[in-house]
Amino acid sequence: MEVLTEKQKKVLGFIEKSLADNNPSSQREIARNFGLARNAIRQFVSYLKKKGYLMDLGGHRGLRLSKEYLYRKKETEGIPIVGRVAAGEPILAEENIEGYVDPGELVGKSRDSFILRVAGDSMVDEGIMDGDFVVVEPASTIKNGRIGVVMLDDEATVKRIYVQRNRIALKSANRAAGYRTRYIKGTDRRIRIIGRVTGCLRAI
Repeated sequence: MEVLTEKQKKVLGFIEKSLADNNPSSQREIARNFGLARNAIRQFVSYLKKKGYLMDLGGHRGLRLSKEYLYRKKETEGIPIVGRVAAGEPILAEENIEGYVDPGELVGKSRDSFILRVAGDSMVDEGIMDGDFVVVEPASTIKNGRIGVVMLDDEATVKRIYVQRNRIALKSANRAAGYRTRYIKGTDRRIRIIGRVTGCLRAI
């Protein structure tokens, strides 16, 4: 990818931050932030697209980071943090990625790993707390009894997974709360295994 000028880096940085905040900026807002005319910002955006850093999905707020740039960031900055996962969307689509983190050598990771924020207390007995980040290795199958991530009812959930003869058991780990194991028919299209949990990072 072509090298950016300092001004181009600043514009790209502003666009990245707005996307990380789940609030994509319009070119009018970018121009206002830098105190520049919209024509100047339009030119900056054009350069960033030509150099491979941005793509335009169309519409008023359609600027997104390019797949090539996201891949480069992943290689240099660490594992992508997935802020939300919706049914039918690729896990690592650019609109799902909040940022990147380098967990160092603390956890196992593969080239395609991603990080997912945990919501809820259903796995506290396994040391996975509300707000923690789990490192996930993508997989469509999982060894029985392993902790993994499944898509269920349009949301990602972390559970200990048991694939049985004609159903999938999702077992929680919170004795105090008394969560029951949930059983889903194997043919139920609401459920899909998306990965194995290989590590956990404590939220600070």
